[in-house]
Amino acid sequence: MKLANRINSSSVFLVSGGARGVTSECVIRLAQQYQCKFILLGRSPIIEFEPDYVQNYFDESGLKKSIMEYQLSQAQKPTPISVQKIFNQISASREIKNTLSRVQQAGGSAEYFNIDITDYVSLYAKVTHFSAITGIIHGAGNLADKLIEKKTEQDFEIVYAAKVQGLENLLSCVNISQLQHLILFSSTSGFYGNVGQTDYAMANEILNKSAHLIQQKYPNCHVVAINWGPWENGMVTPELKKAFTERNIGIIPIEIGTQMLVKELNSGNQVTPQVLIASPITPPATKLNSELKTYHIHRQLILEENPFLQDHVIAGKPVLPTTCAVSWIINTCENLYPGYRLFNCTNFKVLKGIIFDENFVEEYILEIQERVKNNNSQEIEVFAKISSGKSHKIRYHFSGDFKLLREIPPAPFNGFPETQENTIPYWEDNNFYQSWVGMLFHGPSFQGIKNFITFSREKFTAKCFWQKIEAKQQGQFPVQWFNPYALDISTHPLGIWLQHFYQESVLPASLEKYEQFATIPYNEEFYISGEIKSKTDFNLVADFVIFNSQGKVSARLFGVTFIRWFMTYANKSQSEAS
Repeated sequence: MKLANRINSSSVFLVSGGARGVTSECVIRLAQQYQCKFILLGRSPIIEFEPDYVQNYFDESGLKKSIMEYQLSQAQKPTPISVQKIFNQISASREIKNTLSRVQQAGGSAEYFNIDITDYVSLYAKVTHFSAITGIIHGAGNLADKLIEKKTEQDFEIVYAAKVQGLENLLSCVNISQLQHLILFSSTSGFYGNVGQTDYAMANEILNKSAHLIQQKYPNCHVVAINWGPWENGMVTPELKKAFTERNIGIIPIEIGTQMLVKELNSGNQVTPQVLIASPITPPATKLNSELKTYHIHRQLILEENPFLQDHVIAGKPVLPTTCAVSWIINTCENLYPGYRLFNCTNFKVLKGIIFDENFVEEYILEIQERVKNNNSQEIEVFAKISSGKSHKIRYHFSGDFKLLREIPPAPFNGFPETQENTIPYWEDNNFYQSWVGMLFHGPSFQGIKNFITFSREKFTAKCFWQKIEAKQQGQFPVQWFNPYALDISTHPLGIWLQHFYQESVLPASLEKYEQFATIPYNEEFYISGEIKSKTDFNLVADFVIFNSQGKVSARLFGVTFIRWFMTYANKSQSEAS
């Protein structure tokens, strides 16, 4: 959806939580950019005339010392709670005044009202005086971080109401159909979840879903829920900051965060009503129980819920790609062991593929047998197999050994081979998926070969590009750490190689070892190098390396065995290749 950029000096934003913290910094940046007007709402009162005993103190230690001395002079007994309470009141008032001053200096204008947005009556009485509100920025929020068994109803209400009831009240006080912008400050806690923040995560996820619904109902309004990661001076306590550091979560600098907000509002493109601005979150490591367990996980496969299968059809029947079976196992293991990721897979075998034909059964069983669980080395090893049963007969489809680690080793680098254009066969249009329909039967979900930069009887390197498909297209096999669609492309250059030199086609049968160091690139170029290790009339063994444009290895496959596929295809390029 394309929206005109309508923010200008006449724009009026109603901003909750807008006079302090992160939201105030965003308001100031918008004032600098557009010189617009802001109606700022917050729970902290402005102290017009500060007591004499605090007027000359501005740092925390000096201010608190002055408060303590004053209480002693009044024959009061200072306590940490009483001192902190006065300190918070003075600091909040000063911050609000500073925000109003900075907005004015930036060329905008702002009014502040001491209102709790969960109090609808007071909010409505004040906001209805402003008839020209063109946008809402909902930045208010509270924290009450505790493990769920320790949370009280009051904890939940304080956190939940500010986000959810606050949004409902704000929207009830304006004419939504006249709004040009609705910006909801959500959090990565709603997207990823976070320990101790069940209420905060729930409230923010409601903001996310609300953005989708409101955008559908009011398509002319720029609606977006921004799932912010932690900010430099946001609601990040020292304890939280330490936890973020341990999980490699980056803190958003004020300058960068406010700039990204302006960019979002200035883009004029409503591609999605939910935006994630944060570094990827690594879940805290699961403490491993020494007891080795076996899991049996049942799953139904439904053709209609997996549209990508229509792009993987062999002999007229949709076939589950081997890489999707691997993804099935990996994603399940990573859900079983939060904080751990697949590092390698060994001895993987295709026992009987899953074909959506007359013999297809809907229910399958993934059996995961724990072999090693080590808290010291932070590694987990399991044996996994996928089976199904029909008429009391068990069929085994896939099996292999999988190792998961808490920390993946650094990615090695792969040297770029020198381009050998004079040795590469000439293909007129390089549209391999139309010209080579024998081995390359793949539809758009799995297409990626662009061209070759080396090509010989022993080795080849191909440049690739995989366009990420929508979540709905991925169905029951979503892209996570492991990408089954991009990995499937790794064998496609081999198909071209085989057709060119031998006019043969093959299918994967087994794999000695797979290693993954990083996610396979998508929506950008990457490279696949293959080396033929052996070939007979019936099978072929090859190694593959997948690396990005800087040479950083994403994944390596060793000892991939393919078996010959005895079928005849119409291939217009086959005669040319021979």
